[in-house]
Amino acid sequence: MTSTFDSAARAVDELTVLVPDFPKPGIVFRDLTPVFADGRALKLITDALVEPFRGAVDVVAGVEARGFLLAAAAAYALGVGVAVIRKAGKLPREVLAQGYLLEYGQATLEVQPHDLPPACRVLVLDDILATGGTLAAATTLVERAGWTVAGASVVLELDGLGGRAALPGRDIRSLVIA
Repeated sequence: MTSTFDSAARAVDELTVLVPDFPKPGIVFRDLTPVFADGRALKLITDALVEPFRGAVDVVAGVEARGFLLAAAAAYALGVGVAVIRKAGKLPREVLAQGYLLEYGQATLEVQPHDLPPACRVLVLDDILATGGTLAAATTLVERAGWTVAGASVVLELDGLGGRAALPGRDIRSLVIA
């Protein structure tokens, strides 16, 4: 499916599906998978996520799981490699781990520190910035691995949850703030 959206923000606004009480009562989940399923929307989003960082990154890292979709598309658009930041227990070699709080629980992310050379410049991508725990853990892992955080981009930032406060001094770009 391909639409005729004229901006990434409009695509996100029109295609995002709100799912009440998921993954638990009281949470309104913003499902971006219809946005990613639309070819034109995916292209607009990818271009908008990477443009501020063009020429300033060596690799794009995606946070599991929807961040993987974005990172692969962004790495291709920039002509650079892609790295993964995974949930605990998914990587087969030596890992660095970082725990964090979600708005509805706890989790751990991991990276394989020998996947990239020291000091490489990493753009971290994820779908949503909510409380900031996931993105803060991801950027901390990048630095603990000896890499440099060039910045972070997200498709949607949930303004009322204060996610930016968990990322002081970081160059964070959001396509849509809701």
